[in-house]
Amino acid sequence: MTASTDEPAEGPAAAPPTPPAEPRPTRRIEPGPGIRSGLRGLPRRLNPATVGAGVVAAVFGCTGPALIVIDGAAANGLDSRVIASWIFGIYVFGGLISLFLALRYRMPVVGAFSIPGAVLVVGALGTFPFSAVVGAFLVAGLLVLVLGLSGLIGTVSRWLPQQIVMAMIAGALIRFGTGVVTAAESAPWIVAAAVAGFLLLSRFVPAVPGALGALVAGLAAAAATGGFTTQATAVEGWTAPVLVAPTFDLAAILAVGIPLAVLVIAAENAQAYGVLLSQGYRPPINAMTVASGVGGLLAPLTGGHNANVAGPMTAICSGPQAGPDPDARYAASVVNGVLFIAFGALAGIAVTAVTALPTELVAVVAGLAMIGVLVSSFRGAFGDGRFRTGALTALVVAMSGVAPLGISSPFWALVAGVAISAVLEPADFRVRVEAG
Repeated sequence: MTASTDEPAEGPAAAPPTPPAEPRPTRRIEPGPGIRSGLRGLPRRLNPATVGAGVVAAVFGCTGPALIVIDGAAANGLDSRVIASWIFGIYVFGGLISLFLALRYRMPVVGAFSIPGAVLVVGALGTFPFSAVVGAFLVAGLLVLVLGLSGLIGTVSRWLPQQIVMAMIAGALIRFGTGVVTAAESAPWIVAAAVAGFLLLSRFVPAVPGALGALVAGLAAAAATGGFTTQATAVEGWTAPVLVAPTFDLAAILAVGIPLAVLVIAAENAQAYGVLLSQGYRPPINAMTVASGVGGLLAPLTGGHNANVAGPMTAICSGPQAGPDPDARYAASVVNGVLFIAFGALAGIAVTAVTALPTELVAVVAGLAMIGVLVSSFRGAFGDGRFRTGALTALVVAMSGVAPLGISSPFWALVAGVAISAVLEPADFRVRVEAG
C-alpha cells in the first residue's frame, strides 16, 4: 500500500488505510501522507474516543513521570527556575514530536521523554555539574539523530521477528495491568469506582473510551473519600524557560550521554514501534528515531534531558480505547501533544494541579487503558506458534525489569529472545528468510 496525500475513502476500517509504504533499503526516511493530509482529516477524527484517549495519555504522562524529574532535580539542589525550564523542554518539544509524527504519518505516535532516562539522569546530578550533564544530553541526542539518519535502526527493526517484539511489549507493559491490582490495596474505593466507570462506559457507551469513564468515576471517588493530596513541589507559579549553556565532560558523556541514547532507542522507540505493530500499523521507525534525535538536541537548550517518542503513551493512544477506526487514532496523539505543550508551557501552575491526583487513580486508569494493547501483544507473540520459545524468553525478561549496564529490560528482552530462538528455533528463522 503506498502513501498518498489524498484523503482516504470513508468507511469502516479493519486496519490503518494510510500507513507509509514499507521503505526501500535506499530510502532511509519513510514517506508518509504528509502534514497537510493529516490536518485535513483531523476535524472528522476528533471524537469522544480519540479525545478521551489523548486526555488519558496526557494525565498519565503529566503525573508520575513529571515528579521523577521535579523531585530528583530538587533533591540535588537545582534552582526552581531551572527545574521549570527542564519540564518546559521535555514536554513542549515532546508535544511537538507528537504533532509532527502524528500529522505527517497519520499514526498515533506520541512524543514525551524517557522515564528510565529521567531516573538515570537524576542519579547523575550529584556527580557532575549540571552544565556537563546538559552537554551529555546533547551528545545523546546527536547519537540518536545519526543512527536515525543512517537507516540502521530500520534495518534492525525489520530483521527482528515480530513475535519476539510483541512478547517484549507484553512484558514491558504488563506492569500497568498489575498496577491496577496493587492500587486496590491502598485505595480500594477509588479503584472500585474507576473499574466500575470503565465497565459501564465500555459496555453501554462504546463510542467513548472506558478509561475516560474510569478517570471521571475515580475523580468522584477521590473527592468523596478525601483522596486528593496537597503536597508542595519545587516548581510553583509560572516562570519563563531559561537557556542552559552546556559544557562537555568525557566522564559525563560516558556515564549519562551514551546510556541515555541507548535507552531512547532500545526502550522508548522499541516499545513504541512494537505497540504500533501490534495494532496493525507500519511504524516509520527511522523517522521516529530522527525525531527523537532532533528532540534530544532541542530539549537540552532549556535543560531537558531528551524529548523523544514515548512507548506507554503511544500504547494508550494507539489501542482500541482510542476508537474502532485505526485511521482515526492519530487524532488522540494530536490531542495528547497539545496538552503536553500546554503542560510544559505552564509547568509551574500545572504541576501543582496534577500532583493532587491520587497515584492509585493514575495507576488504575493507565492499566485499564492498556488492556487492548496487552491482548493484541499476547496474541501477536504466541498466536501462530513460531518463535514461541524466544517470545516466552522476551516476555519473561521484559517483565523482570532488570537493567544490566543501566539499560532497561525491553532491550535485553529482544537480545535474549533472538538469541534463544537462534539456538532453539533456527527453522523459524529459515522459514522467515525464505518468505522474504
